[in-house]
This record gives sequence, structure tokens and C-alpha cells, in this order.
Amino acid sequence: MRILILILISIAALAQSPRLEQARKLYESGKRAEATKAFKSIPENDNDYAAARYWLGRIAFDNEDYDDAADFFEEAIEANDKVALYHQWLGDTYGTIAQDANVLRQGILAPKMKKAWERAIALDANNIDARRSLIEYYLQAPAMMGGSEDKAIEVAQQIKKISVAEGHLALGNIYFRQKKPAEAEREFIAMAKADPEKRSGLAQFYTNQKKYDQAFALWEELAKADPNNMGNIYQIGKTSALSGQRLERGEECLKKYLAYTPKAEEPSHAGAHMRLGQIMEKKGNKTEAKKYYQLAVDKDQSLKEAKEGLQRVSM
Repeated sequence: MRILILILISIAALAQSPRLEQARKLYESGKRAEATKAFKSIPENDNDYAAARYWLGRIAFDNEDYDDAADFFEEAIEANDKVALYHQWLGDTYGTIAQDANVLRQGILAPKMKKAWERAIALDANNIDARRSLIEYYLQAPAMMGGSEDKAIEVAQQIKKISVAEGHLALGNIYFRQKKPAEAEREFIAMAKADPEKRSGLAQFYTNQKKYDQAFALWEELAKADPNNMGNIYQIGKTSALSGQRLERGEECLKKYLAYTPKAEEPSHAGAHMRLGQIMEKKGNKTEAKKYYQLAVDKDQSLKEAKEGLQRVSM
């Protein structure tokens, strides 16, 4: 009953008034400047103030203005500290700031981010995202600041009680970080059995472990089950480029991917060009390899592998 009450409180806190809903839609449509103006117009004595500060934090985070984002999330919590999402995002923002901070500031931020995630979990017992962040904290923080692989595993076991598949995924990632591939594989297999939609995670693990036969089998299975999922097609091409195997099939898949317009979260055309360059290089066709590496570099200057490939085939 207590958990249900807390969930209802969170939902009520995020309930959208027409004004807040309109501002949120501006944000979600990518009109950040207009959304910022709309959210900032909501005064401190308004019932929507806490939610407005939260959304301003989201905008600042998207803009990589992480200190401003933390300020907005803190203001949202000061106005209403009963919303798990506010604490979760505050913890994540502290964690992002800490990545590039000096040791002194990291020491100041560490207990604050941990406290924020623990508060989010206390407010929402089913909050998996906050638990994932807490796992990262336990794995990265030194022991003197509360880091503990055992505690990370304990939190992953908590996730398993909420979602079996997500729990196995969390455990698999922990074991992978611990360089325990057998244990990680066991968890990823269990994850895929619990939720067949997550088989791509197992396929990616096989690719990373250079177990290419298993990787190809799974990627092809996924591509056959969902022909419209171009991400699986790309992964077949990528696995071919990395392994040097099934090069004709890899080339076919990558060229098919290049005829498709990727979504924001999907691999870029620059990446596909780079993988085609790798395939052509493995085929011994330096002219075509150079062409594709150059296209990759032209589209994305940050692709180190493409630059290195271009240098190799240009010699």
C-alpha cells in the first residue's frame, strides 16, 4: 500500500496542466528555446513550478550545461521532494559532472549523487534506472567512498525482482566489467530467455567476445524475425567487418543500411561507411576501402578507426 501511495504521489506531481503540457510538447518537438521561455514563465508560487524546474533541468542537461541542470533539479526538489524522477536526474547530473571534475570535487559530489539515487529508489521501489546508476557508482567509486562490487551485485539482484530480464542484464554487465566472460554469458543467455526482445544484447556480447559464429547466428535470426529493423542489418555488416568473415553478406547489409535513413539513436551512415571500408580492406580492394574511409571521415571527424584505416590504405 505504501508503494502504491508513493507512485500515486509521483504521478500527481507530474500531472500536466494545459500550460505545462504545451511547454513539454515544445521541448519534445525540439523547440528548446521556446520551451525554456514557457517553463521559466511559471512563477515560484504556482503548482507547476517544481515540474517546470525539472523540465528546465532536462533542457540544460540536453544542452550539456550540467551545472545549470543540477541547479534546476535542486530547485525542483526544494519545491517538491516527493518525486523520484527529480532525485534520479539530480543524481545522474552529479555523476556526469563528476566524470570531468578534479578529485576534490568528485569527493564532494560522490555522496550527493549516491544520496539522490537512494532517495529516488525510496520514493519509487520500481525505479530501475536509479538502481542502474547506483550500480555504476558501486563499481567505480573507491572502497573508502562506498564502492563495492558486492553491493553492485546486490542492487542487480534487486532489479531482478522488478524485472527478471533487466536483472540478468545488470548482472551480466557487472561480470563483464569484472572480466568474468563465462558468468557474463550465463546472465546474458538468461536475459534473452526471459525476454526474447533482448536477444540483441546477447548477440552484441558475442560480437564483443569475438564469438563470431554465435554472433552471426543471432543477428541473422533477429534480422529474419524483424526484417524492418535495420539496426540488426547494420550489426551483421559490423560483425563481418570486425571478423573478416562473410564479407559478401556484410557488404550487402551495409549497403542496404546506407539506403535507409537512421534514427537519432541508430548507427550513423558515417559508421556504416567505415565498416564498408574495413570490409573492402579485408577483401584487398584498397581503392574502394579508401573511398569508404574518406566518406566516413568526411561525415564524422571523430571516427578514429576510419582515419587510421584511411592512412593504411593510402600508403
